[in-house]
Amino acid sequence: MLRVTKLTDYASVVLTVLASEPDAVLSATGLAERAGLETPTVAKVLKPLAQAGLVEAFRGANGGYRLARAPTDISLIEIVEAIEGPLGMTECSVHAGACGIENSCTARANWRRINDVVADALRGVTLAEMVGPPTPKAPGRKTIAATLATN
Repeated sequence: MLRVTKLTDYASVVLTVLASEPDAVLSATGLAERAGLETPTVAKVLKPLAQAGLVEAFRGANGGYRLARAPTDISLIEIVEAIEGPLGMTECSVHAGACGIENSCTARANWRRINDVVADALRGVTLAEMVGPPTPKAPGRKTIAATLATN
């Protein structure tokens, strides 16, 4: 089964809380309460999110965290890569030379194509969209399967 890690899922939840109050500076404890997560877990995801430039940290008595950019300017690919590193469906999708059968493998090019489609799909969804209810698929937007079939 292909899935993001729990930390990536938690990071998206924390960011949706921040996106719902974009001007507020919220403590890790406050974020944890609003997100329904444990404070240590929230603190753990905030560090890489800050390093990736997705949140800003403020020190002091009124310190905390807020989004570094508008929710419309943060894509899901940025969230995934902040926590997990570069998106790679397979090791060879990201790093050439990581596999002993790379030279004779006919699947590698297809895995790279699938990797690109998934990355594009994640780029196409913003944090702002994650805050609201799901939107119906826009006319003209292809599903991942349809995109793969035409490529």
